Amino acid sequence: MRDRKILSISFGLMGLLFCLQSCESFLRSEVQENAVAKLGDQYLLLEDIPSYLYQNTSPQDSLAIVNDYINQWAAKELLIQKSLINLPVAKMEAFDRLVANYKSDLYTLAYKEALVNSRSDTLIGSDELAAFYANEQQNFLVKEKLIRLRFVSLPRNYSDVALIAQKLKTFEEADIRYLDSISIQFNKLNLNDSIWVPLNRILREIGPLARDNEEIYLKKSQFFELKDSLGVYLGQVQEVLEVNDIAPLSYVKPSLEQILKIRRKQAFLKQIERDIIDEAIKNKALEIYN
Repeated sequence: MRDRKILSISFGLMGLLFCLQSCESFLRSEVQENAVAKLGDQYLLLEDIPSYLYQNTSPQDSLAIVNDYINQWAAKELLIQKSLINLPVAKMEAFDRLVANYKSDLYTLAYKEALVNSRSDTLIGSDELAAFYANEQQNFLVKEKLIRLRFVSLPRNYSDVALIAQKLKTFEEADIRYLDSISIQFNKLNLNDSIWVPLNRILREIGPLARDNEEIYLKKSQFFELKDSLGVYLGQVQEVLEVNDIAPLSYVKPSLEQILKIRRKQAFLKQIERDIIDEAIKNKALEIYN
């Protein structure tokens, strides 16, 4: 008898899978025909099973996949029913409160995000940024040595190292144009000495520099010429900031902008909360008893 039931279910499922591929629109309108399993008064419909699970598979594999999905669905529903019978009422009530709170949090968070995204004042002005930096700069200290420098990496057999060194030192407009015009001859080139660069990055870019010698070469106004098997490295240091020095505004600007955006967002949401409470009190929807 049990084997007959299994065969009946299997043939029914195969028929449903065939119908899904050929007459899906018809099955949607016939709930009984579209059901693949029933548990109590609950039905599992074929459309409830993600089609990607059995698409592009053989009928046998599709049947096995659908059967497995049905078993999982049934086990889940039966466990829920058992939990409703056997769990203490107090625990179920606590779970219900958690679910309600989670649902409420999801709705309110989504609504707040929609309000924030609808605002147009998302840009941080330079004056606001400068004022914030002036008041908070003691909280923005350098955690790693920072250096402003320009440097050139040349092939080891480069013919006129002295000329490039001189151009890098004097660094007039004509020197910059010259260096830029022949930059294809260099291994590496950085002429933007207004940017603060962390020590770690410089050590990666300039092979001969290391932790045990960087203090010799990376000093304010220091020019250096170093060599290794890969080439010649010329550098002119402009300025150095040590650990725990105050970080320059240009270096911490992205962090400051992020902090100000977060603070502005928090202030905006607080104002929204005050406004909706005031409106509810005004409309007598909210009454607070003292």
